Amino acid sequence: MSRVYPRSSILFTVIAAVLPFASPAQATGSLVTQPAHVRPQARVRISTAYELPGDRVYPEGIAADPHSGDLYCGSYVDGTVFKMTPGNRAAEVFLPAGADGRSKALGLEVDRAGRLWVIDADTGVTVYDIRSRRLLARFDVPGRDPRLVNDLAVTPDGSVYLTDSLRAVVYRVTPRQLAQARTQGGHAPLTPAFDLTGILEPHPPGTVTLNGIVAHPSGRYLLTVDMNGGDLYRINPSTGDVHKVGLRDHDMSQADGMELRNGTLWVAHPIPGANAISRWRLDPDGGAARMERRLTDQALRLPTTLIRRHGKLYVVRSQFDKGGPVGPGTPQTPFTIASVEGI
Repeated sequence: MSRVYPRSSILFTVIAAVLPFASPAQATGSLVTQPAHVRPQARVRISTAYELPGDRVYPEGIAADPHSGDLYCGSYVDGTVFKMTPGNRAAEVFLPAGADGRSKALGLEVDRAGRLWVIDADTGVTVYDIRSRRLLARFDVPGRDPRLVNDLAVTPDGSVYLTDSLRAVVYRVTPRQLAQARTQGGHAPLTPAFDLTGILEPHPPGTVTLNGIVAHPSGRYLLTVDMNGGDLYRINPSTGDVHKVGLRDHDMSQADGMELRNGTLWVAHPIPGANAISRWRLDPDGGAARMERRLTDQALRLPTTLIRRHGKLYVVRSQFDKGGPVGPGTPQTPFTIASVEGI
């Protein structure tokens, strides 16, 4: 759920000092902005929920097991997957670095059948049985052309949709394809279901585009964001129709991972120097969205994605800009997952 550029070509985005909203500071070190028509809301609280072992983790994705409540997080730099158990601040290694050839762990999801899906940006996605930690299948992007498999979402029918940030396509793996792969050696190609190349606003070659993706609980539509264009797109999985979502009060520039719950969409913005989370309210059909609130706080430490559990957001503090893939410096250790309340 990330954008990664060579350091010489990093695109740094600056948030304007004056935004067209009322902007009361509601937490120490935080800037909370919201449209003037939205009444003031609860104070924001940011704390550390989990600590990840290792001094060069640079975490990227996060997922929750709907059955156990355990969380999983992956390392961008070596592919390690960590497990976080409620009530235990220290995370543990669930899948070691380089497991099954994985070099970079990005988006993660846990499906209803207890399978953990882990994206490798350079190759595709691997599927594991959580209980046994056994590899069930692997889906790879064929060919040698550049690719950046980034984020994924699961729909109620068990299909998994994955974004490719360099190719501007959304791949799909159906339950039938997964079953076939398991009976045919556990390996299969990852093939595009939707190509948004001619739908997105024009970008120079090599631009990171499609990033975060979420599914409506009914499966009626998917939402995916063009992080450099700042646009959100609605995809009908049944028909393939794609429409740009009408965004009110702001755009989604530099948006990364997203979380959708009960018509509310939370978005992580990993912007060096202006770390942010925004909250949006969707229309019932997903055709339009209005920004309700935006939190900017250095304590978010370049947030790449987030997940909501029990009224809190769990936010990945990637620190990519502190000696990681997008900037020099020294990270604050241990690497952590933040808990954010009030947004």
